[in-house]
This record gives sequence, structure tokens and C-alpha cells, in this order.
Amino acid sequence: MQTIQQNAPDETSSVSSRNYRILWRWHFYAGLFVMPFLIVLAITGTIYVFKPQIESALYNDKLSVSASSQARLGYDKLLGIAAGALPPDAKPSSIAVSQDPQRSTEAVFRLASGDSTSVYLNPYTGQVLGTLSVEHRLMKQVRQIHRDLLLGKWGGWLMELAACWTLVMVGTGIALWWPRKQFSVWGTLLPRLSLRGRAVWRELHLVVGIWVSIGAVFFIMSGLPWSSFWGKNFQAVVTWAAPPKAAAKETHVHDADAHAAMAGMPGMKMQDLPLANVPWAVGATMVPMSHDLPQQRLAIDQVVAIAARNGMQTYQLVLPGKSSDVFTASYAPGAGEFVRSDLDQQRTLHIDQYSGKIMKDMRFSEYNPVSKLVSLGVALHMGEYFGLANQLICAAISLTLLGMAATGFIMWWKRRPQHSIGAPKRVLQPPPSIARWKGYMALLGIIFPLMGATMIAVWLGDTLFFKKRA
Repeated sequence: MQTIQQNAPDETSSVSSRNYRILWRWHFYAGLFVMPFLIVLAITGTIYVFKPQIESALYNDKLSVSASSQARLGYDKLLGIAAGALPPDAKPSSIAVSQDPQRSTEAVFRLASGDSTSVYLNPYTGQVLGTLSVEHRLMKQVRQIHRDLLLGKWGGWLMELAACWTLVMVGTGIALWWPRKQFSVWGTLLPRLSLRGRAVWRELHLVVGIWVSIGAVFFIMSGLPWSSFWGKNFQAVVTWAAPPKAAAKETHVHDADAHAAMAGMPGMKMQDLPLANVPWAVGATMVPMSHDLPQQRLAIDQVVAIAARNGMQTYQLVLPGKSSDVFTASYAPGAGEFVRSDLDQQRTLHIDQYSGKIMKDMRFSEYNPVSKLVSLGVALHMGEYFGLANQLICAAISLTLLGMAATGFIMWWKRRPQHSIGAPKRVLQPPPSIARWKGYMALLGIIFPLMGATMIAVWLGDTLFFKKRA
């Protein structure tokens, strides 16, 4: 949050000076709102980006087993063993399918309380290695704090607003940084560390802020597609306008069956399934129904064999809960063994629980361009695209943003007047040249309606409440 010296120009100052003070005022209020949320986002984001390493360290005794030459137990057998370790009313919801000889098998159950728990088993011996709560494990909590502060829908809206207002803070910050005199590397691109007091904090905030602004904008734009309000509606529009196409091989063979299933669709979407993570591109797509009633339901091992014949070896398999549900095999980020560079291997397979027919086969290659771009952005945002280097870059950006919040607070603390919030003095006669900035703000408000509503509220408060105040 950038500031200037307290001896701000008065109403007789030049047009550029008055423009400067107007932008500074918006920057101040945007920073005042964003700062606490930015701190939370930076800390939780830095932690979550190292999820694979953290979970491996915390739960290695449950996630890993010693490779063995003996045959693996069938998935139906393993699921039965896992069910025996839980109360009788626990309902199986998914099981992890893997070819990794050193990976345990994870079976997820829905408890009577509504929570879910994972049971980990040795796939060679059937030994139960332990259980973990799905909702209450550490990294799940970190992710939920990052997304909605553990407050549900309202928390998600707050975090979305904070992200949108960060765009205002970054945009006005760049405008305030823009050199107005002769360009100099020191003080513009590199901080003058010889300064003392508040001046050095301002210099650090100013220069480091301009370097991290690109990363900040990328984080915001790649995270917003997952947001509670704008992201959900954007996803629905993209899916409606250009839904992921089912792979040609499968839709050609089973086209009649797929259409029959779609006709009786109950309204469940992919994002409603009990998956660790759902690819953004398919989250709003409809899940087809099994319709070959009243045949005997296929065994899990039969479904695994069908998926293997269709080229899927590692995935999370969602089990049917009702007679009309399908088996869903999903290989996506968030799966335990998702290879960090395997973005183009995302795939979702819906399988009729009675006949074993492929109802839908959605692959990354069939996503529309917007969905591919969002998928890439999300993978980069979460450090899932090019390994440790991706994680370190994300962590560096997050920690730098944390530093920006800290330096902004320090500058405000050092210059704050007593009995006042210390906001920049209001310009009572804005120059006509500020109109283009109003246009930028209006455009942001149209693109992000939730933010637009708060803009109107801020404008009304600044115009009416502070109309006669300095």
C-alpha cells in the first residue's frame, strides 16, 4: 500500500498532483481492506503449495508401503476390509486405483455424521495402515482458509472481493510509482537502501511492489475462476458456451446409449461428486445416469479392468451411491499420484454401473481454449506444473506480497495522525483527466459484479459521508 509524503498538494495544485492524490486515496482504501486478507492468502498459499511434501512427511506411514512381488488383492476385497475398520453405517464413496508398487490404497467412506474419512490399506496384505479425516486433515483446512476463511459462502465472497480489490491496489500502485521526473534506476527499479526511517520503508514498498505486481495479477486472475461467485458463474458460462467434447472413439461407439442416459439426467454435476479435486473444465458438466436396469451391478475390479482397457491406470474411482449413478474415474490435480507435469493427461470417464459402457470420456485435448488456459493457470498457481521450481516461485511471490502488506502497515503506522485513520486528503474538485480512471474502475465493476456493488458503496460513502471532510 503506497503512500506519499504527508505534505500533499492542496486544491490549487496542478492537475497531475490532484490526480496523484485521488489515486493515492483509492490505493489507501483498497489496501486498508485488502491487507488482512492478503496476509491470510499469502501465508496459506505458501503452505499449501508444498502440500505433496508436507503430506508425505505427516502421513508417510499411511501413504507408502514396501514394494512386493506378491499379487495385489482385488479392489473389492480391499474395500471390504476397509469397511470393517469403520462403523457399519459408513458408506463407501470412492477408492484410489494405482499401479505404483509403493503406494497404499485409499478408500473413502461417508460417515453418518456427514463427514468423510479415508482408510489406507496395504494392497498386498490388506493390512489397515490407518485412517484420516477428509475434511479435518491439515492441508484441507489450509486450503479452505485460503478459499473461504472456513466461513462458507460468505467467506468465499469476502476472499473474492479481496482478490478483486487487489487489482485496484496494484493498478493504482503502478500509477503512483510511474516516474514523473527524469528516470533513474535507483528509486525506480532498485531501492535506495541508504535511506533512513519511513523513507526506506516507502522505497522498499514502492520498488519491490512494482516487481511483484505481475505475479500478484497472475495469482488473482488464475485464482478467480475458482471463486465462489464470479468463478462459479464464469465456469457455468464457459461450459454452456463450449462444453468439453467426449472423446470421439467412445461417443461414436456408444452414442445411442449416451443420449438415452442424458435424457434421464438427474441434475448432478461433476463438482458434486466426492472427488479430492475436479478439473475446472468439467466441474460444471452433468453426470450421466446408469440406465441398463435392473441388471447386476459390476464389481469394482470389473470396472477397473474396463478403465484399463480404455487407457486409464491411475485415478480416483467414485462409486455409485444409488441405482441410477455411474462409476466415475477421474485423473486430476489433487489426486495422490497426479504427476506435476501431467496437465494434458487430465481425464474423466463415466461408466455405466451395470453394462460397463462408457457414458462419457472427457480428456484435456477436448477442452475448449478457455478451459485449457484456466487449467494451465490453476496448475501454475498451485505449483503443480513444473515441479519444485514452480513451488518455489509461487512461495516467493506469496511471501513478497506478505512483505508488501507489512511495509504498507509500517508506513501507515509511522505517519498516522492521532485520532484519525490517516487517509489521504480528499480532492474536492477532481480534474477532468481522472475520467479515464473512472472508466477503468467501471469496467472492472462490470466484469466482476460483486466488486462493482462494493465500488458503488465505497463511492457513495466517499461522496456523501466525506463530502465536507478533508
